[in-house]
Amino acid sequence: MQLTVVQGDITRQQVDAVVNAANNAMRGGGGVDGAIHLAGGPEVLADCVRRFPRGLATGDAGWTTAGDMAARWVIHVVGPNYTAGQRDRSLLTSCYARALAVADELGATTVAFPLVSAGVYGWPKDDAIAAAVETLRASPTEVEEARLVAFDQPTYDAVRAAVTS
Repeated sequence: MQLTVVQGDITRQQVDAVVNAANNAMRGGGGVDGAIHLAGGPEVLADCVRRFPRGLATGDAGWTTAGDMAARWVIHVVGPNYTAGQRDRSLLTSCYARALAVADELGATTVAFPLVSAGVYGWPKDDAIAAAVETLRASPTEVEEARLVAFDQPTYDAVRAAVTS
């Protein structure tokens, strides 16, 4: 699998699936979650309600339509909320491994990932990057390209350094 890094808006990526850093309720939120729901339109929320009536567990993944986005699917993952005391790193790495497993079930070969839990959930950025890179490299998958999408330049620089080292 090729691991690439880009700076930009995850909702505009030309990939089979975009990964959403969702919350347990699966009803939209802020950050990446809010951006994906906004870009995808009401179909994304409607599919979340239909497919996940009780939400999704931390560390797990599930898919919905991508609605109005260029991608075909959204793979929703629920990362641990570090700020709220959820500091089990295996829950964070599980998000990446489970997202790849769901991508394989769907037949998605290109997948764009945000840094899960590194925003409002407060996971330390350096460790969030390490967890993403390590897990994406170690997980068996049929995905051909896993694209880490950094929103800003400092994050892009840090992710790029981790991927190239």
